Amino acid sequence: MQTLWFWIFWGMLASFVVFGGIDIGVGILHLIVGRNEAQRTQTIRSIHQVWKPNEVWLVAGGGVMFVAFPLLLATSLSGFYLAIMLVLWLLIGRGLGIELRGRIADPMWRQFWDVAFCVSSGLLAVCLGAALGNFVRGVPLDQTGVFFEPLWTDFRVRSDTGILDWFTVLVGVTAVVALAHHGALWLNAFTEGVVQERSARIARWLWMPLVVILILAATASSILQPQIRMNVAAHPWAIIFPLGAASALIASRVLMRNGRDLQAFIASGASLYAALVAAAFGLHPYVLPARNPALGLTAIAAAAPRESLQLALYWWIPGMLLVAGYFFYVYSKLPPKVSVAEEE
Repeated sequence: MQTLWFWIFWGMLASFVVFGGIDIGVGILHLIVGRNEAQRTQTIRSIHQVWKPNEVWLVAGGGVMFVAFPLLLATSLSGFYLAIMLVLWLLIGRGLGIELRGRIADPMWRQFWDVAFCVSSGLLAVCLGAALGNFVRGVPLDQTGVFFEPLWTDFRVRSDTGILDWFTVLVGVTAVVALAHHGALWLNAFTEGVVQERSARIARWLWMPLVVILILAATASSILQPQIRMNVAAHPWAIIFPLGAASALIASRVLMRNGRDLQAFIASGASLYAALVAAAFGLHPYVLPARNPALGLTAIAAAAPRESLQLALYWWIPGMLLVAGYFFYVYSKLPPKVSVAEEE
């Protein structure tokens, strides 16, 4: 039962990255693909119908952590307090940037919120990537199961690490490139005109840097985290996950080149899912690895009682069916393309 909830938890997080990564990626590119007011309005309109539903996965992930892994929630909140507050402010800034830019018809007002949306999205991608890097690398848990990390120390990976070091910065940059590529494919599929052309060029330019930085991040992860090497050695078939991520990423490039823009975007999402499943498999059974492997927090140790997990599963299944129906309805109502002519 604990293993099932381990995968449910990672599934919620992966879904937020794939779906929430749409509007984060669009936000990163907002000022690049939109050179004037009409074009920036066009990019906002492409995500305006979906950005709020996409946040459901973040709430669901937090809910799963609260219900299934209360010890993980308590430990993470105390250890990552500064980082969590920063993420909350960036989520707020991103939402305000989307919702408030059109409230007043004043160029300075809109430019301010355009910058807020772009900067918040970029920094949020860095923070989410750095958070994943901390989970992969491990945190400095002590014998009491408590840890604290400053924002940074000397950027070296050692026992008393900070939230930011060379590895977590690498994963943070990887997240920015991956989500920018994901957002570019979304804009390429759901906009037209100059914005679509610029997005297509950016997606093509980012593809090779994304491949290179993913290889670097994966190699560094296997070097720094012994659990990944142990799991791969014990289950060689797990190579299908990184191979699946690579195959989907290649497919996104081929599909885009053949003019199948929507399928290219879907392939990008599949690549992100596969990459995060590979990370989860490499860390299992740890939900919070430690720099000292003996002190790491496992799914069994962090989980609620088995009876509570079984009861929660009875509520989670119908809840997810409702979410699936909700997402199908929202995404089925998306317009084929958003044009500049639809400006507010």
